[in-house]
Amino acid sequence: MYHLFFMVTHKAWKKNLLIKYLCPRDFSRGEMEEIMKKLLTILCSFVLCISLFGCQKETKNYIAKIEVKDYGTITLKLDGKTAPITVQNFVDLAQSRFYDGLTFHRIMKGFMIQGGDPNANGTGGSDKTIKGEFKDNGVKNNIKHKRGVISMARSSDYDSASSQFFIMQEDNDSLDGQYAAFGHVTKGMKIVDKICEDADPMDDNGTIAESKQPVIKTIKVSEIND
Repeated sequence: MYHLFFMVTHKAWKKNLLIKYLCPRDFSRGEMEEIMKKLLTILCSFVLCISLFGCQKETKNYIAKIEVKDYGTITLKLDGKTAPITVQNFVDLAQSRFYDGLTFHRIMKGFMIQGGDPNANGTGGSDKTIKGEFKDNGVKNNIKHKRGVISMARSSDYDSASSQFFIMQEDNDSLDGQYAAFGHVTKGMKIVDKICEDADPMDDNGTIAESKQPVIKTIKVSEIND
């Protein structure tokens, strides 16, 4: 009986409401104002929802080609599904030609090559920093720091990554969960190996004299249409 009563009264209410909306002249001024307020609230909520969904960037994967002067091209696949913020930041910098003419300033044979610093000494970056997408910073990231993996360099601040990145020459699981890995080399690891072999570090930290730093001619990125 309750369900039947509810259905009948609900239908009657809907019919009443429909009649009122179709016959606005039957409304008093106060009723009209109340209805307009409700309609405005509904409309604003709808527009807000559309805006929020429209502003969300779809996570995408990319191919990046790092052209190194006198060495060749290192090709990588960037994993935008695992590290969307990191990948988008790298893509934006590459597309703005930020990396053109920068160098690999830190090279450690058996470990990695690091570059992307406009100061060429490990202290620089772009005009913004990004959230560190790794486990210790509360972000799921299952990419391991294996040979060929690209990851973001940072200071002791978890959210300090900016433009500097490094490519692993050899596996190093001590970095897992502490740095934002965001892709891997698909072609050109021989170039990474050659850069490491030719390097002449000035100290145990892999610091390379500015005149001997391999130069990044450009980084080209293209979206992968899965």
